[in-house]
Amino acid sequence: MSRLISIAIGAAIVLTLLASSVFVVDQHRYAVVYALGELREVIGTPGLHVKLPAPFQNVVYLDKRLQTLDTADGERFLTAEKKDLLVDAFVKWRIVDPRQYLTAIGGRNSESSAERGAERVAQLVQVALNAELATRKVGDVVSGQREQLGAALRERVAANSSQLGVEIVDVRLKRVDFTPQVNNAVYERMKAERIRAANETRSTGQAEAEEIRADAERQRSVILAEAVRDAETIKGEGDAKASQIYAQSFGKNPEFYRFYRSLEAYRATFKSRSDVLVLDANSEFFKYFRGPGSGK
Repeated sequence: MSRLISIAIGAAIVLTLLASSVFVVDQHRYAVVYALGELREVIGTPGLHVKLPAPFQNVVYLDKRLQTLDTADGERFLTAEKKDLLVDAFVKWRIVDPRQYLTAIGGRNSESSAERGAERVAQLVQVALNAELATRKVGDVVSGQREQLGAALRERVAANSSQLGVEIVDVRLKRVDFTPQVNNAVYERMKAERIRAANETRSTGQAEAEEIRADAERQRSVILAEAVRDAETIKGEGDAKASQIYAQSFGKNPEFYRFYRSLEAYRATFKSRSDVLVLDANSEFFKYFRGPGSGK
């Protein structure tokens, strides 16, 4: 019985040692073999592999796929105008040299290696953003040179990432925004600009309105003057024609002319009831009041 127990215990120990000596590498990961804390081998070929049991050798796995580093909150950066901007960026990167990567970050297990690698890449991006934004104005960063800025960031980060054993595939800006203090200043400047434009438009409108009024007044004066001139001309022509007709008519009957002129004199003299004229009753002025034929 004790022999069977010893065999079972020995078999369990052997199986445990075999299990700890065999590991699987899939197509998405690198396997880095450490021997007593020293990096010995990097395996990138998928399949079943053998190592010494722990603690003589242990394996750290690194993801070889494309990874995304996304900043959670916007970080502050200064532009060439010394204005604060909040910038959110994301980075696409992957490990291309596991040995260099682990040497640079000093990771000893899969979780810490991934976290430290992401932190180092984030630091590279922050340094690149500081350097690039410090040479550009706010307008260029916000809208004018976004594509050029992204290309410059990729180039700068890629140049510094070789020492980490990683490849920077892409760097993009998700959001570029002003800090609350700068936002208030921008809004006030925009408000002042709109007020200035409104005042300018209003002044231009008032000047044009005055010009239109002056032109209308000038045209009115010209039209009235021409109307008065035409009226006087027509009136003069009418008076001349009337005088001609009167002359022709009165020339045929002088007595009727004298009678008509007397009536005109009466009309001009007695315009109202309060008019009073003191004359001799036998005066020539009243000769047509005496009866028919009084003018003879």
